[in-house]
Amino acid sequence: MSGAMIDVIVVGGGPAGVAAAVELRRRGVERVVLLDREPELGGATRHCSHSPFGTREFGRVYLGAAYGRRLAQEAGQAGVDVRLGHSVVRMLDGGRLEVASARGAETLSARRLMIATGARERPRADRLLPGDRPIGVVTTGTLQAYVAFHGLMPFRRPVILGSELVSLSAVLTCLTHGARPLALLESAPNPLARAPFAWFPRIAGVPFHCGAEVIDIRGADRVEAVAFRRSDGAVETLACDGVLLTGRFTPESALFRQSTIGVEAGSAGPAIDQDGRTADPMVFASGNILRAVETGGWAFREGRAVGRAIAADLARDAQIAPPVPVTFDPPVKLVVPGLLRRGAGSEPAFREFQLRFLRRARGRLSLALDGSEVWAGEGTFLPERRILVPIPPGAAEAGAVHVRFREAG
Repeated sequence: MSGAMIDVIVVGGGPAGVAAAVELRRRGVERVVLLDREPELGGATRHCSHSPFGTREFGRVYLGAAYGRRLAQEAGQAGVDVRLGHSVVRMLDGGRLEVASARGAETLSARRLMIATGARERPRADRLLPGDRPIGVVTTGTLQAYVAFHGLMPFRRPVILGSELVSLSAVLTCLTHGARPLALLESAPNPLARAPFAWFPRIAGVPFHCGAEVIDIRGADRVEAVAFRRSDGAVETLACDGVLLTGRFTPESALFRQSTIGVEAGSAGPAIDQDGRTADPMVFASGNILRAVETGGWAFREGRAVGRAIAADLARDAQIAPPVPVTFDPPVKLVVPGLLRRGAGSEPAFREFQLRFLRRARGRLSLALDGSEVWAGEGTFLPERRILVPIPPGAAEAGAVHVRFREAG
């Protein structure tokens, strides 16, 4: 099909990509192609040997692998042209993609593109962890792939770094597959996961240290010990056989980095408007590529909403207005959507701004349109927690959109 025109190509077979593709077909878009480099659909959920997945989207609880199979079933029943083992090498202007597969290289073209390549955990090199370089330092995704696909547990007494939801998933994976974590270490002063999730490690008998800084990883061939500085300044050393790196997700946004669209400094993903459209009117994005990281259910609902917006856009085929950037004050880290456009669809994919903070901060958060405050709220805002601010009617008509923050003295 090299050179053949398609209505929409969706890149990424996780919850957001599948939901978008299925919604496009349900709304009458005929030629929808879903590309994924893996041999099965499901994205990162395929690695997860735990629940819950699918509660809101399908009305029942699935384990991760079963949830991936349900996504594949939905795509098949909707008539989506699913092409597995297809890696997108480059995104070109004009709705074109360079794709590599077992049958060779080809260029696919579409009226619209939707990128939903998700996010990944940062590896050791990105975290600048000190110490030796032994075997046994892995991410949660690697651990879950070992367990789900190979029946292997790479260690028995690991130290886990991080306190996001995925960190708790990592604890559960260890406990249910014969490993006993020695400790959970979080560099921030507070857990990043909300209660009651943050209570789980201690309930499971795993010591939980916040404000902990790893100062050494030791080992000749395999990991032998981890030294860390506690919040009270004391140094503690744990004899262990592995280090499990969890969280600190970053969007899988290489396609955007290599394109003329680029990525935002705060999110490391592409800026999108209220319909999920990027700076290129032909290219949309949804899911965890926008701001790492949300749950599979959240990504599914977001993908479905952007799929709906793309279907309406194809039917309308109107001229696209230039975007107005959404600006913000530190310590706000990111705002999604980061663009607003006049004349977008009457049923936007995003009805709220999603904010994240860089650090714990207490103060007054507000939204201003053309300098006039239209929304405000006060409180304590924690890092990496989702904060929702409603997008008011008429916001897309504003010439300036700014999220203000005034820290309490």
